[in-house]
Amino acid sequence: MKLSKILSIATIFAVAVSANAAERLTLKAAKSSSSYYQMAVQVGENVSKLTNKELSITIEESQGSVQNVKEARKRTGNYVFTTPPVLLKLAKSQKAMFKRDNPADYEKVRSLFPIPYLTMHMVVKADSGINSFEDLKGKSLLIGKGSYGAREAKKYIELFGLKDDVKLVGAELSGAVSALKNGQIDGFATSGSYPAPNVIEAAASTKIKLLSMSDEQIALTKRDKLIIPSGTYSGVEEEIATTTLPVGVYTTTNMSEETAYKLTKAFWESKPALEKQNIWWKAITFNNLDMFKTKLHKGALKYYNEVNATIPESIK
Repeated sequence: MKLSKILSIATIFAVAVSANAAERLTLKAAKSSSSYYQMAVQVGENVSKLTNKELSITIEESQGSVQNVKEARKRTGNYVFTTPPVLLKLAKSQKAMFKRDNPADYEKVRSLFPIPYLTMHMVVKADSGINSFEDLKGKSLLIGKGSYGAREAKKYIELFGLKDDVKLVGAELSGAVSALKNGQIDGFATSGSYPAPNVIEAAASTKIKLLSMSDEQIALTKRDKLIIPSGTYSGVEEEIATTTLPVGVYTTTNMSEETAYKLTKAFWESKPALEKQNIWWKAITFNNLDMFKTKLHKGALKYYNEVNATIPESIK
């Protein structure tokens, strides 16, 4: 066979392989039992489908957003992760759990798109006689461990003057529903976008009640107020006032502009399909871009400019 023909065949083969090769991404989400892991799976599946598998997303379980942010320092390639913007602010200012880190290591982080926000749920049995936080005195509350929800629940108990009156249980949330049903605990606290899967599960197995916060209590938490609509959970027929925290999807400058563009575009174009899978996706619109405090990746910015989305100057 002539050398020219061999080269021609090799070129065709190389082009075919290139055309079929998927760009691989890793999405670091949350614990497998959480709503945020479920969201990550949904995003991964829909983005892969919409891009005809040009983007292949591997979902990694995480112990929480702090771990996600810290790994951004050392991960290479297409590392994608979820976190509330406030943690990136702490990382860049060398505060709290990031006080021993080099803030410069986080300068390469870039924003992509928002996802449903963290929403605090305080779940008790409907017949427990617990109708307010004050009624938690002398009771046990499972809060999980190492998560945003665990930290918030502990903080709220202290802020509301109940520090020495409520037994906080640091067991894994995966056992919260059965523990509540069997009377091993009086309630549990969990964070996740509503409707939260573990709260749906609890409502399906026993009659539950969600504790509502007063405006004064919400002000003490320094979080945003959110109303969970009546009827969101089986048997909970009143509106519930609680707190919420924005959450976004981020990457680093290691990701190419083309890949970030494709990922961002695929996410927004798959949103109708995501909404059919879970109602929580309906709350996410271009208006949520103002939650970001970290600059957008150039690829994401390109997409938002194309669709004429309103973009805060601070993240361009």
